Amino acid sequence: MLIYLVRHGEAVNQMEDTARPLSKKGEKDIRGIADLLSHQFILMPGYIYHSPKLRAVQTASIISKSLAQTPAPVEADNLLPMDDPAVWAERLEVADRDTMLVGHLPYMSRLVSLLLLWDAGREILNFSPGTVVCLEKTGGWRLKWMISPDILKSP
Repeated sequence: MLIYLVRHGEAVNQMEDTARPLSKKGEKDIRGIADLLSHQFILMPGYIYHSPKLRAVQTASIISKSLAQTPAPVEADNLLPMDDPAVWAERLEVADRDTMLVGHLPYMSRLVSLLLLWDAGREILNFSPGTVVCLEKTGGWRLKWMISPDILKSP
Protein backbone atom coordinates (compact mmCIF):
# COMPACT_ATOMS: atom_id res chain seq x y z
CA MET A 1 0.00 0.00 0.00
CA LEU A 2 1.11 3.55 -0.74
CA ILE A 3 0.42 6.79 1.08
CA TYR A 4 0.99 10.21 -0.39
CA LEU A 5 1.63 13.02 2.05
CA VAL A 6 1.17 16.45 0.50
CA ARG A 7 1.94 19.84 1.95
CA HIS A 8 -0.40 22.48 0.54
CA GLY A 9 0.95 24.86 -2.07
CA GLU A 10 2.29 28.31 -1.30
CA ALA A 11 -0.38 30.45 0.38
CA VAL A 12 -0.85 34.22 0.48
CA ASN A 13 0.37 36.10 3.53
CA GLN A 14 -2.08 36.35 6.43
CA MET A 15 -1.90 40.17 6.21
CA GLU A 16 -3.16 39.93 2.62
CA ASP A 17 -6.00 37.48 3.37
CA THR A 18 -6.67 35.84 6.74
CA ALA A 19 -8.19 32.76 5.03
CA ARG A 20 -4.74 32.21 3.41
CA PRO A 21 -5.80 30.75 0.02
CA LEU A 22 -3.18 29.54 -2.41
CA SER A 23 -1.15 32.29 -4.05
CA LYS A 24 -0.95 32.44 -7.85
CA LYS A 25 2.45 30.77 -7.60
CA GLY A 26 1.00 28.15 -5.24
CA GLU A 27 -1.80 27.35 -7.70
CA LYS A 28 0.67 27.12 -10.59
CA ASP A 29 3.03 24.88 -8.61
CA ILE A 30 0.23 22.52 -7.54
CA ARG A 31 -1.10 22.31 -11.11
CA GLY A 32 2.39 21.37 -12.25
CA ILE A 33 2.77 18.75 -9.51
CA ALA A 34 -0.73 17.41 -10.26
CA ASP A 35 0.13 17.07 -13.95
CA LEU A 36 3.32 15.22 -13.05
CA LEU A 37 1.46 12.92 -10.64
CA SER A 38 -1.17 12.19 -13.26
CA HIS A 39 1.00 11.64 -16.33
CA GLN A 40 4.38 10.47 -15.03
CA PHE A 41 3.51 8.68 -11.79
CA ILE A 42 -0.06 7.69 -12.75
CA LEU A 43 -1.37 7.96 -9.20
CA MET A 44 -4.78 6.53 -8.38
CA PRO A 45 -5.32 6.91 -4.64
CA GLY A 46 -8.46 5.33 -3.26
CA TYR A 47 -8.92 8.20 -0.82
CA ILE A 48 -7.89 11.84 -0.65
CA TYR A 49 -8.26 13.53 2.74
CA HIS A 50 -7.46 17.17 3.51
CA SER A 51 -7.46 19.52 6.46
CA PRO A 52 -10.28 22.08 6.70
CA LYS A 53 -7.95 25.02 5.96
CA LEU A 54 -8.64 26.66 2.58
CA ARG A 55 -5.13 26.19 1.15
CA ALA A 56 -5.30 22.42 1.82
CA VAL A 57 -8.82 22.22 0.34
CA GLN A 58 -7.62 24.00 -2.82
CA THR A 59 -4.51 21.81 -3.10
CA ALA A 60 -6.53 18.59 -2.74
CA SER A 61 -9.09 19.80 -5.28
CA ILE A 62 -6.49 20.68 -7.92
CA ILE A 63 -4.72 17.35 -7.50
CA SER A 64 -7.90 15.24 -7.50
CA LYS A 65 -9.20 16.88 -10.69
CA SER A 66 -5.98 15.92 -12.44
CA LEU A 67 -5.93 12.26 -11.36
CA ALA A 68 -8.01 9.67 -13.22
CA GLN A 69 -10.43 7.44 -11.33
CA THR A 70 -9.92 9.28 -8.06
CA PRO A 71 -12.74 10.03 -5.63
CA ALA A 72 -13.51 13.57 -4.59
CA PRO A 73 -11.39 14.85 -1.70
CA VAL A 74 -12.90 14.66 1.76
CA GLU A 75 -12.27 16.91 4.74
CA ALA A 76 -10.80 14.95 7.63
CA ASP A 77 -9.97 15.56 11.24
CA ASN A 78 -6.49 15.46 12.77
CA LEU A 79 -4.64 17.05 9.83
CA LEU A 80 -4.12 20.54 11.26
CA PRO A 81 -0.60 21.89 11.87
CA MET A 82 -0.39 21.02 15.58
CA ASP A 83 -2.49 17.83 15.61
CA ASP A 84 -1.09 14.55 16.91
CA PRO A 85 0.30 12.50 14.00
CA ALA A 86 -0.27 9.26 15.94
CA VAL A 87 -3.98 9.40 15.02
CA TRP A 88 -3.31 9.11 11.27
CA ALA A 89 -0.38 6.74 11.81
CA GLU A 90 -2.85 4.32 13.43
CA ARG A 91 -5.44 4.83 10.68
CA LEU A 92 -2.87 4.19 7.96
CA GLU A 93 -1.83 0.92 9.58
CA VAL A 94 -5.26 -0.51 8.78
CA ALA A 95 -6.03 1.40 5.56
CA ASP A 96 -7.18 -0.83 2.71
CA ARG A 97 -6.36 1.47 -0.24
CA ASP A 98 -3.68 3.89 -1.35
CA THR A 99 -4.37 7.14 0.50
CA MET A 100 -3.44 10.79 0.02
CA LEU A 101 -3.33 13.23 2.95
CA VAL A 102 -3.10 16.98 2.28
CA GLY A 103 -2.05 19.14 5.19
CA HIS A 104 0.48 21.48 6.74
CA LEU A 105 3.72 21.88 8.62
CA PRO A 106 4.79 20.83 11.12
CA TYR A 107 2.21 18.03 10.94
CA MET A 108 3.34 16.38 7.68
CA SER A 109 6.97 16.37 8.73
CA ARG A 110 6.06 14.89 12.12
CA LEU A 111 3.89 12.17 10.52
CA VAL A 112 6.69 11.09 8.17
CA SER A 113 9.14 10.95 11.07
CA LEU A 114 6.71 8.92 13.16
CA LEU A 115 6.07 6.40 10.37
CA LEU A 116 9.71 5.99 9.33
CA LEU A 117 11.55 6.46 12.64
CA TRP A 118 8.81 5.93 15.27
CA ASP A 119 9.74 9.39 16.55
CA ALA A 120 7.59 12.37 15.55
CA GLY A 121 10.13 14.76 17.07
CA ARG A 122 12.93 13.99 14.61
CA GLU A 123 12.49 15.99 11.40
CA ILE A 124 13.98 14.02 8.52
CA LEU A 125 12.36 15.57 5.42
CA ASN A 126 11.95 19.17 4.29
CA PHE A 127 8.37 19.73 3.16
CA SER A 128 8.53 22.92 1.12
CA PRO A 129 5.10 24.12 -0.11
CA GLY A 130 3.65 21.70 -2.67
CA THR A 131 5.93 18.79 -1.74
CA VAL A 132 4.59 15.24 -2.15
CA VAL A 133 6.13 12.30 -0.27
CA CYS A 134 5.24 8.73 -1.16
CA LEU A 135 5.66 6.05 1.51
CA GLU A 136 5.17 2.35 0.87
CA LYS A 137 4.06 -0.14 3.46
CA THR A 138 6.06 -3.36 3.16
CA GLY A 139 5.85 -4.67 6.69
CA GLY A 140 7.01 -1.29 7.98
CA TRP A 141 6.95 2.00 6.12
CA ARG A 142 9.70 3.06 3.71
CA LEU A 143 10.28 6.14 1.60
CA LYS A 144 9.50 5.39 -2.05
CA TRP A 145 9.90 8.88 -3.59
CA MET A 146 9.59 12.60 -2.90
CA ILE A 147 8.99 15.51 -5.28
CA SER A 148 8.62 19.25 -4.84
CA PRO A 149 7.71 22.11 -7.19
CA ASP A 150 11.45 22.91 -7.46
CA ILE A 151 11.76 20.18 -10.11
CA LEU A 152 9.27 22.01 -12.31
CA LYS A 153 11.48 25.06 -12.75
CA SER A 154 13.21 25.50 -16.06
CA PRO A 155 16.99 26.00 -16.03
